[in-house]
Amino acid sequence: MTTPTPRRVDKAGLLIALVLLVLAGIIWRDMNSLQLSSVYGLGPKAMPIVVAVGLAILAVGNAIAAFRGDLPERESLRWTPILLIVAGLALLIAFIRFEVGFIPATSVLFACTAAAFGRRAFVTDLLIGLAAGLVIYLLFAKLLTLTLPMGPLERLIGA
Repeated sequence: MTTPTPRRVDKAGLLIALVLLVLAGIIWRDMNSLQLSSVYGLGPKAMPIVVAVGLAILAVGNAIAAFRGDLPERESLRWTPILLIVAGLALLIAFIRFEVGFIPATSVLFACTAAAFGRRAFVTDLLIGLAAGLVIYLLFAKLLTLTLPMGPLERLIGA
């Protein structure tokens, strides 16, 4: 007769749960600092509440799984995908800072993220990202009348 081995508490899982809970608290605090009111019931505070509560629920679930030792084994760390995504975010920030525009910035971010997930059709992904960025830009700038970072392409569209 074999004795079951005691499950160990997953410390990394507990740390992730703590980070999720702290993030939920930050979002909740920021949401409460908004000085907005809504005449129509649901206002701009609704979505931060949903996100904060969702993160808190994920934190509790992750903590329970960590205490039980039910979290799956983690894969080994690969730096290339992380660096590709960070590079895409850095390029997005640089493109917006130097007024290259929202559409090219999101196109590059999309292509870098796709490459990070193993896709090797960078030019095709740039074109897909360009189309997605254009649709997002049109929805936000034209339909919702929000101001997005403008570059030459966005000025051409806005003219």
